Amino acid sequence: MANNNLHDAKAAKKDEFYTCIEDISNELRHYRDFFRGNSVLCNCDDPYESNFFKFFALNFNSWGLRRLVATCYDGSPVAGSELRLPFDDYPKPVRLRTAYKIVITEVPDLNGDGATDMADVDMLIRNRANVLTRLNGNGDFRSPECVAMLREADVVVTNPPFSLFREYLAQLIKYDKKFLIIGNLNAITTKDIFPLIMTNKVWFGPSITSGDRAFRVPDDYPLNASTCGIDSEGYKFIRIKGVRWYTNIDHKKRHEEIDLYKMYSQEEYQTFDNYNAININKTSDIPYDYDGVMGVPITFMDKYNPEQFEIIGLTQIGCHDLVPDTRRYDDYVEVNRSTGKATGASGRKTNENAVIAGEGNKKTFYRNAEGHIVHSEYKRVLIRKKKN
Repeated sequence: MANNNLHDAKAAKKDEFYTCIEDISNELRHYRDFFRGNSVLCNCDDPYESNFFKFFALNFNSWGLRRLVATCYDGSPVAGSELRLPFDDYPKPVRLRTAYKIVITEVPDLNGDGATDMADVDMLIRNRANVLTRLNGNGDFRSPECVAMLREADVVVTNPPFSLFREYLAQLIKYDKKFLIIGNLNAITTKDIFPLIMTNKVWFGPSITSGDRAFRVPDDYPLNASTCGIDSEGYKFIRIKGVRWYTNIDHKKRHEEIDLYKMYSQEEYQTFDNYNAININKTSDIPYDYDGVMGVPITFMDKYNPEQFEIIGLTQIGCHDLVPDTRRYDDYVEVNRSTGKATGASGRKTNENAVIAGEGNKKTFYRNAEGHIVHSEYKRVLIRKKKN
């Protein structure tokens, strides 16, 4: 249901998913030393709702940031309570059409209470004219003024619009920026992102490896799935599976070796029907004594250590030049497993998939005129152990 809700939201361009500060804190603590002296850009973050802005503003001094910049896209659809910006007194339709940026180079104790908190940030924004300014455009991260801010930043941290995730990441790569952003696990299986994963230009952060995460959504977001709800403070939220942190900032967990304890045997490990590789259903099933090519689930990337394994391909999307597919299925037909009848679809559907002999457990399998039966597994990352 969560994935269905995501697809519905994507079609409706409902991209306003606001990250919980606990999830931000749990990830960013792994990079604290990296941020010292750096300029941080949150270019999808209105302080009305952004916990990214709140986190960095609260930790500006203790983390030793040089500068914090946050930009708003046409104003926020969420009227938060942490900050009351100077725009608050404007009529609502005008305020919601306002795109602006906030640039912070210090967070002093303006109220004299002996600590720096959001009250000091509020006073800073209200009392210093150069902190908050309107943007000329609508705040789109692709606009010239936002690209200029990107060029000046050392690191970008945000939750970008998921419908524009690939384009957003491509811009970060183009301008050679360090980043820490939230995206969906399945994004790595696209033709433009997987090569970045394969060449170790992008990897996953350490704090999220399974389960779902709650994201706050605007008041007009439809709560039409079991994964949606309203929290104790009256805010709408949706729980999303398959969320991951994408980054190119190194962290310790990325260099921890996966403990391997299973021994290879032909009886337990099937060879793909169309790849010179064996199938692995779980990362924990990787045999310690097999040196050939293995097809592992995409969740392997949660534990991937580039010193222990090399990535050499991905099934289904053509990114497997080093491990070419050895068989095509144009002369096969798709069969419904429950009825045993042909669906009318061709076996071309399964070309370049991770294909294994037998009917499998999915709704359909494939059969040719000679009675040879195969089925498709889910996408597999093709890997090989590195030699010590």
